[in-house]
Amino acid sequence: MPWQITEDLDTYLATAGSFLRAHPAENTILLGVAETLQARGPAAFGEAAPLFGWRAAPGGEVDAAFLHTPPYPVVLSAMPADAATSLAASLAGRGHLPPGVNAATEAGAVFAAAWQERTGQPARAGMRMLLYRLGRLLPPNPPPPGQPRTASASDRDLMVSWLDAFHDEAGPAGPRESRQVVDDRLSFGGLILWEHEGTAVSLAARTRPAAGQARVGPVYTPPDLRGRGFGAAATAAVTQAALDDGADGVLLFTDQANPTSNTLYQRLGYQPACDWAVLIFGEPD
Repeated sequence: MPWQITEDLDTYLATAGSFLRAHPAENTILLGVAETLQARGPAAFGEAAPLFGWRAAPGGEVDAAFLHTPPYPVVLSAMPADAATSLAASLAGRGHLPPGVNAATEAGAVFAAAWQERTGQPARAGMRMLLYRLGRLLPPNPPPPGQPRTASASDRDLMVSWLDAFHDEAGPAGPRESRQVVDDRLSFGGLILWEHEGTAVSLAARTRPAAGQARVGPVYTPPDLRGRGFGAAATAAVTQAALDDGADGVLLFTDQANPTSNTLYQRLGYQPACDWAVLIFGEPD
């Protein structure tokens, strides 16, 4: 079964959309990116044209899909091993060279191995994550002092500086896009601040609902304000905002190496769903 590859988002969603929506949690990044591209246009993640693809038997059902928004890693759906292997060959054969792969652990590892065999580029771990799904929201009780509010345009500079700090601290794959992320989230009320004594002390963001699922992240509290429950309260508030906005479910990713955040989100009612990883291609600088 050959891969079908296009730069046309509408064609991609018309063909692979049902496959993606059948498993909205596992496909949260693909669905969320597609939703943002529809809302913000093809340059939402950079100047280079996004690339989309799916695999299906002739006249049959789709069993694998991907998308790539340069300069970020290619994002994969769950897929059979032979689909991941053939996708690596297809992209390499087109001269399309993503900087890495962002996927559930098994599919990403198979793709990375095939990519190295085809291109000679080894893969190294960028970040190993856990995808969490909300069960029942359990806000902090008692909550920390303060209250939530939706961020506004007047908060933009602070939000950009905090997302820059988050990027530098967490080291997610890809360039800084803090201004674009802030502007996008501000456009639909997707940034929640926790305020204490009139001062913002923590930030939690969320995506637009896609196929009924919203995703929380990033969450950031400046280092000198941590350990007081502000981040937990902001996360609970942005989760509730997503539910109030019509999301049937809420998801988030955590760094597997951070026991503090993993414990925190489970206390709030999030439950582990699957392992995830970003793998970076090429030798380290």
